[in-house]
Amino acid sequence: MLEKIKKPNDIHKIALADFPALAQEIRDFLIESVSRTGGHLSSNLGTVELTMALHNVLELPKDKIIWDVGHQAYTHKILTGRKDGFERLRMEGGMSGFPKRKESDCDAFDTGHSSNSISAGLGYVRARDLSGEDYYVVSVIGDGALTGGMAYEALNNAAELKTNFIIILNDNNMSISRNVGGMSSYLSALRTAEAYTGMKLSVTKTLKKVPRVGTALVDTVRKTKSSIKQLIIPGMLFENMGLTYLGPVDGHNMRQMMKLFNEAKRVEGPVIVHVLTEKGRGYLPASRHPDRFHGTGPFDIQTGKQLSSKKGPSYTEVFSNTMKKIGGQQKRLVGITAAMPEGTGLKQFGKLYPERFFDVGIAEEHAVTFAAGLALGGMIPVVAIYSSFLQRAVDQILQDVCMQNLHVIFAVDRAGLVGADGETHHGCFDLSYLTMMPNMTVMAPKNQWELEKMLEFAVSASGPCAIRYPKGCAYQGLKEFNAPIQYGKSEILYRGEKTAILSAGSMTAVCEEVYHALKERGENPTFVNARFVKPLDTVLLDELAKDHRLFVTVEENVKNGGFGEHVAAYMEACHPEARVLPIAIWNRFVEHGEIDSLRAKIGLSAPDILCAIEEYEEQE
Repeated sequence: MLEKIKKPNDIHKIALADFPALAQEIRDFLIESVSRTGGHLSSNLGTVELTMALHNVLELPKDKIIWDVGHQAYTHKILTGRKDGFERLRMEGGMSGFPKRKESDCDAFDTGHSSNSISAGLGYVRARDLSGEDYYVVSVIGDGALTGGMAYEALNNAAELKTNFIIILNDNNMSISRNVGGMSSYLSALRTAEAYTGMKLSVTKTLKKVPRVGTALVDTVRKTKSSIKQLIIPGMLFENMGLTYLGPVDGHNMRQMMKLFNEAKRVEGPVIVHVLTEKGRGYLPASRHPDRFHGTGPFDIQTGKQLSSKKGPSYTEVFSNTMKKIGGQQKRLVGITAAMPEGTGLKQFGKLYPERFFDVGIAEEHAVTFAAGLALGGMIPVVAIYSSFLQRAVDQILQDVCMQNLHVIFAVDRAGLVGADGETHHGCFDLSYLTMMPNMTVMAPKNQWELEKMLEFAVSASGPCAIRYPKGCAYQGLKEFNAPIQYGKSEILYRGEKTAILSAGSMTAVCEEVYHALKERGENPTFVNARFVKPLDTVLLDELAKDHRLFVTVEENVKNGGFGEHVAAYMEACHPEARVLPIAIWNRFVEHGEIDSLRAKIGLSAPDILCAIEEYEEQE
């Protein structure tokens, strides 16, 4: 069956009787493919039938599908003729793991973050109506993404629509980890309302049999807020907001879904179709442990175990272990995550100190302001969020934490390049947006031991503090350098002359290579571990300015507003005779690929930095 899918809409040529066979072939293909390349498996296994049903009732690319987050769009890519691209899934130059408009006209919106699909879909609908065009717009959003406030802003706005807009609620009771909060409880009640679903179908069929007025009666019942629906499911949140609600429907029964999707196409207004799916369906290890297979590396299909060449703990594990240790010593320490207790390393802290652990769902803005309230109440909150996702809470960090100078600690995980997930997940902007904020302290550790010491320092300090660290194994080098952490003070690793290399956090290992290469050339550079990106160690800069003519700053952040620009601004103002060479990511979005390869591509590898220094010195 799968060989018949060469281009968009080829699914229309396949008989409905063959759909189950096609679904099985797609699952087998996904398991085999992702086991070799890594990727998002459990979410995609759960949406095979849902995607097939959607493609069967739509005409792509005329009709538009917006996938919230987008990591569940693998079947969509297969059904639009991109099966061969899975050989290089998430590899440099290969196919993205997320929808990308430049890849296919069938990808209506570039996605990677959650809770925005309804907003984007509503924009498409308004543009369609204003242009007088005729196509369907479908936003597919998960129950986890419905914990994000942006989704409700869009739902509230969508309620005013008088034309068709279809919202598919893909309800698998999971985001990355298990869902939390009131919306999760509400959807759980809907899932178990089999009595209501059965009664609804029975009443609808009976009313439709009434001669001449049957269909009109059904429409009246649907539009009446005091309908049977409210008697059986209290609240009826969606209908009370002005949206038609259809479901719940089995997300693995394609005939039922297609029937409901076709019914949704006839609604004149916004309609929510509630689809129940099983994350990881069809592969036992993924269905048992959907969080482990949310984003996985290559794995053994028989056992489900990842094929890892990992050496040493990751930075996330170091953070996790340090939080557990400090949590036993400091009873006011609390941990906060936004739907990622395992990904951020707070899961074990939560097991040890459940009353001091808070998973707020996919709600980064709320997480930050919630932490501000905790700080004002006497707690020491640690907010652990990936760098890319923390961008969503810039206003809350600035207004609610920094303006009040509150003791909130931000554990900024996945800072810098993250690899296969690409531009939506790289953490390349945090130094720029965090250092612009008054009262904020920003640190970056050189290795695993320094991360531990920085977290201990941050807990004992005051005011807002961010510690940014990269994805992957923690650097094991430079262990012999362990000067105590002092506020705003850098660490001189090697003192030399003429050229000073100033490294920020994740680039220290690369800078160590650069330092030794310069030594082999007969030069005697100074090598500095900056430690603090904000405040700058101006005392050290003043001291080095006496016998250094070139300052090379190296960071895994965009150049604009980054560490190098701050150093350059200070030196220009106070030591104009010195020259600063900022090595950073040029102001661009970096695509997916292996981290070392990406660094080489954008000029952040050791040979690139050496070459940049040589060229600069020749120009001088």
